[in-house]
Amino acid sequence: MHRFANPTQFLKLARVILPIALAIMVIALLSGLYYALFSSPADYQQGDTVRIMYIHVPAAIMGMGLYGLMGVASFAGLLWRHPLAHLTAKAAAPVGAAFTIVTLATGSLWGRPMWGTWWEWDARMTSVLVQLFLYMGYMAIWQAMDDKERAAKTAAIVALVGLVNLPIIKFSVEWWNTLHQPASIIRAGGPTIDASMRMPLALMAIAAAAYATSIVILRIRAELAAKRVDALQFAQAQVGED
Repeated sequence: MHRFANPTQFLKLARVILPIALAIMVIALLSGLYYALFSSPADYQQGDTVRIMYIHVPAAIMGMGLYGLMGVASFAGLLWRHPLAHLTAKAAAPVGAAFTIVTLATGSLWGRPMWGTWWEWDARMTSVLVQLFLYMGYMAIWQAMDDKERAAKTAAIVALVGLVNLPIIKFSVEWWNTLHQPASIIRAGGPTIDASMRMPLALMAIAAAAYATSIVILRIRAELAAKRVDALQFAQAQVGED
C-alpha cells in the first residue's frame, strides 16, 4: 500500500476507481430507492415512517466510517509521514460531517412521531453530536492555521483523540438506557430485521459508501491540484527574485 501514497500512483488508481464508484452509486441508489419506497412493507408499529431508516442508518454508518478513515489516515500521516495521509483525512472530514448532519436530522424526524420529541440527550444522540463537533473542530484547525504542516499535525491529534467516541456511539445502547433500540443488523445472533427491509437498506448503504468514495477521491484530487499550483507559484516567485 505504500506505493499508493505516491500522488502519481494514487491519481492513476483514482482514474480507475472513480467511474466504477459512480456507476455503483447510481445503480445502488436507484435500486435502493425503488425497494425502499415501493417494495419494502411499512412497519406494523411505525408505519411508513420506518422508511426514514433507509437514509438514517446508511448516513450513520458512513459518518462513523469516515471518521474512522480520518483517524487511520491521521495516524499514518503522523507515524509514516505518507504524502497523501493528511490530505486523505482532510478530504474525508467535510464528507463525514455532512453524513453526520444527515444522521442527526433524519434521527430527529424519525424520533418525533415515534418518541414524541425532536431531541433527547440520550447517550446515542449526544455521542453522535460530539462526533459532529469533532469533525467541525478538525476542519476549523485546518482553516485557522497558516502553517499547513503544523495544522496537519494538530488536526491529526484531534482526529486520533476523537476515535474514542466511535465505540461509545456503537455500544451506547448497550451500556446505558437510551431511546434507541439495541442493534438489529450487526449483532452476535444475526440480524433481527426482516429480509424485505434488509435488501433496500443494504443497497442504500452501498450507495452511500460509493458516494463517499467518489467525493473523497475528487476532494483529494483537488487538494493535490492546489498543492501543485502552490508549488508552481513558489517556483515562479523564486525565479522572479533571482
